[in-house]
Amino acid sequence: MRNNVALILAGGKGSRLEPLTRDRAKPAVPFGGSYRIIDFALSNCINSGLRRILVLTQYKAASLDRHIHQAWRFLCRELNEYVDVLPPQQRLDEQWYQGTADAVYQNIYTIEKTAADNILILSGDHIYKMDYDVLLREHVKSNAAVTIGCLPVSIEEGKAFGVMSIDDEQRVIDFQEKPEHPQPIPDDSRRCLASMGIYAFKSDFLFEELCRDATMRDSSHDFGKDIIPRIIKDHLVRAFPFKDKNSGERSYWRDVGTLDAYYEANMDLIAVDPQLNLYDQTWPIRCYQPLLPPPKFVFAQEKQENPRMGFAMDSLVCAGSILSGGQAVRSIISSGVRINSWARVEDSILFDYVNIGRHAKIRRTIIDKGVTVPEGISIGYDLEQDRKRGFTVTESGIVVIGKMGSLAEAIPQPQ
Repeated sequence: MRNNVALILAGGKGSRLEPLTRDRAKPAVPFGGSYRIIDFALSNCINSGLRRILVLTQYKAASLDRHIHQAWRFLCRELNEYVDVLPPQQRLDEQWYQGTADAVYQNIYTIEKTAADNILILSGDHIYKMDYDVLLREHVKSNAAVTIGCLPVSIEEGKAFGVMSIDDEQRVIDFQEKPEHPQPIPDDSRRCLASMGIYAFKSDFLFEELCRDATMRDSSHDFGKDIIPRIIKDHLVRAFPFKDKNSGERSYWRDVGTLDAYYEANMDLIAVDPQLNLYDQTWPIRCYQPLLPPPKFVFAQEKQENPRMGFAMDSLVCAGSILSGGQAVRSIISSGVRINSWARVEDSILFDYVNIGRHAKIRRTIIDKGVTVPEGISIGYDLEQDRKRGFTVTESGIVVIGKMGSLAEAIPQPQ
């Protein structure tokens, strides 16, 4: 498997995740307290034995580039192992990337120099654990031109993905990108077979198709919209059903493309027995670990009339955090967070170095890095008031606060 290369597409705007993507690319958005979204695809590569990785960036890439340099520079270049970031170079065109296929095409010279037998194309903004080595071995064994990772989703969910139909030998016989009426799986009218955005290509075939696609004026230069539907009649395109690394049966895969989906995927982690097992030492999810002390919980004055207790329950609490008489329940507390006395955080996600003031109450809220919440404020209890304050409120009622200094400066004060 050493002569394969992984190519991670990490240049999307992530506009549906604003304000979390206001200053960073979608794959660089923090996840699960300690991680960035892209850490899952990168960890899958390393754990699968793929040690030649190219990351294609584009919009707001500074945070993502910094994270990769901090967390993913442990491979040995002398052994031809690397994680290299490829920013847009406009070597072949003066435009930004027009689609996923165009992003790869504009970097075709760099990719050709790897002399890889197969190219594994991945998305940098999905949460899952997958052994790519199994997929690649199936791809080589079947002599397929392309192998596509897939999994069943509901018919409603399928409207947001590429949906395929396969025969008894897992050959793809039809592929539609974001269809209005997804084709259901035979004998299962409630589900369809969705593409995970994972493509294993024979290298020579990929280069030929990219060059052909680049000359087509009516193409949107996208793998799902153009290249895959065009090649399935004349070439062997196979489906690879995804099975979860831990269970072997139940597949955990989340597209965190919206704020609600992002929130739900984070909350999955605090379950008693989460499907996504972050504690599996046989398949570690790597990330950048800042030099911070252990989390600290102080004050246990429970006999007072108004108890001052620092504790966390059903939560993830990261290094450097201090719960100084404050409480966290069913929440994700990232590095360096401080929750001060008599404050309560419920069902929420706090990014690095958030400071929650005394007596504040936070519920069903995502707060971005470095925000200071003033004393006594309530967020997530009156959604109409939160909207008037300028906060983002999702369809399901999740309040999202982007990067800023103290909220006391942003919230209008009563006259």
